[in-house]
Amino acid sequence: MPLHRLPGFIDAFEALLASEPDDASLRKEGSALLAGLVAHDDWLPAGHARPDPARYRQIPLHIDARKRFSVVAFVWGPGQSTPIHDHTVWGLIGMLRGAELSQPYRFVGAQRMVEAGPALRIAAGQVEAVGPEVGDIHRVRNAHDDRTSISIHVYGGDIGAIERGIYREDGRRDTFVSGYTPADLDRADAPRPFIPHVNP
Repeated sequence: MPLHRLPGFIDAFEALLASEPDDASLRKEGSALLAGLVAHDDWLPAGHARPDPARYRQIPLHIDARKRFSVVAFVWGPGQSTPIHDHTVWGLIGMLRGAELSQPYRFVGAQRMVEAGPALRIAAGQVEAVGPEVGDIHRVRNAHDDRTSISIHVYGGDIGAIERGIYREDGRRDTFVSGYTPADLDRADAPRPFIPHVNP
């Protein structure tokens, strides 16, 4: 297993942030770095790639000591999905294995939320951006109903500790903090993250 891939990516991303890029440059150059990482599906340990039958997994791979960014593996069991949610910080999503469907949403007035165009399919090797500047509210699901998909996310902060929002289709916003799933799901006492569920 090429163990250098993730540390090399982290070092390169730290150097990018140290250069104090503007938002557009961060998305462009950060996307290129992430594309280089997810171009190779040979570095994520098996314990970080197992799905949980009950819910998608959000596994921390790196949390910057200064909380400037975090790198997280999302492991999606067949057909698993999120509620409609936001991030409040910039984010990059790189598809390592399988595919995701990202459905953007927008407000119509103050009290109605609707789909903002068709869902975007993100296939293995592709990278997309989210965040307040480029579209921050979406719902994500595994594009496959018969296999696991894995995406690698980079966020502008410790995403597991940031207070964010989930949305009902009437526009109501509830806050949540997601936390993380440990890589070791074989332990009976392994904690699960708070994965919010919203009734219609």
